Amino acid sequence: MRTQAIRIEQHGGPQVMRVVEVDVPDPGPNQVRLKMHAAGLNYIDVYFRTGLYRASLPHGIGLEGAGEVESVGAAVKDLKPGDRVAHATGPLGSYGGLHVLDAQQVVKLPASIAFEQAAAMMLKGLTVQYLFRQTYRLQGNETILFHAAAGGVGLIACQWARALGVKLIGTVGSPEKARLAQQYGAWATIDYTKESVVARVLELTKGAKCPVVYDGVGKDTWEQSLDCVQPRGLLVSFGSSSGPVTGVDLKVLSDKGSLFVTRPTLMTHLQPRSRYEDSAKELFQLVGTGKIRIDVTRRYKLAEAPQAHEDLEARRTTGSCVIIP
Repeated sequence: MRTQAIRIEQHGGPQVMRVVEVDVPDPGPNQVRLKMHAAGLNYIDVYFRTGLYRASLPHGIGLEGAGEVESVGAAVKDLKPGDRVAHATGPLGSYGGLHVLDAQQVVKLPASIAFEQAAAMMLKGLTVQYLFRQTYRLQGNETILFHAAAGGVGLIACQWARALGVKLIGTVGSPEKARLAQQYGAWATIDYTKESVVARVLELTKGAKCPVVYDGVGKDTWEQSLDCVQPRGLLVSFGSSSGPVTGVDLKVLSDKGSLFVTRPTLMTHLQPRSRYEDSAKELFQLVGTGKIRIDVTRRYKLAEAPQAHEDLEARRTTGSCVIIP
């Protein structure tokens, strides 16, 4: 079958993404073909577009989305045409009308969760799940630092922290973003354009710093993040929106208090399949009970994908945005 989809033939800026007609094969024995209703817009899409994360060219864009099962492979037993499903980890190609992927990569959606809502929350919500419940299992009463608190991942993190009884200090880039993060549950915010993040963390924690700092920004925040971690605490570097962290001197970790650092990814936290299902179940329950609200703040048409990436990279977006095939 043929469908419209975003493809890139070379790595580069947003302009390398083009809408083209592509042939979508029938699903293999253990695969499903989805009719996509929405794809999530995420910074990891930028990494693949620019070549920071490598994939063989030409290739599609988008790891996250939601839709209906259109057809299934011969060995697929738990899914059937018409099932409502979502996925968070690829393969690349969710910016398109049809998408083929392994049946093990999708989960069924509860009836209460809309397609656009699911596309806006799977990758981001499961990212927060592994950060808060696996990488460093928050127990409640901790005071943590979370960078980019008004972004798609950040707003879910604000709500999840509040649900756990955790005080989340969120960095933001404007007064408007500060208000948004606080509305979603941040205990305190720091406008990094006007304030010293390190000084404010010391003030807010009465000099104790944080047992864990979550940093999805990377190069621009690396050093200040280290200075906000208490001795023997953990820095979780889970993204590189400002560029990758390079030239790390391990002695810095001892000098700053025997610190721990990890660079986790979502994919390794969704294995085996049972963990994927459990993580999604926890996310769906929190959304279903209203403890986490997923608001789609903007919808882009497929042809507007370059503009979506420009907005994302310029930090003009807040919350969760989706691409509509």
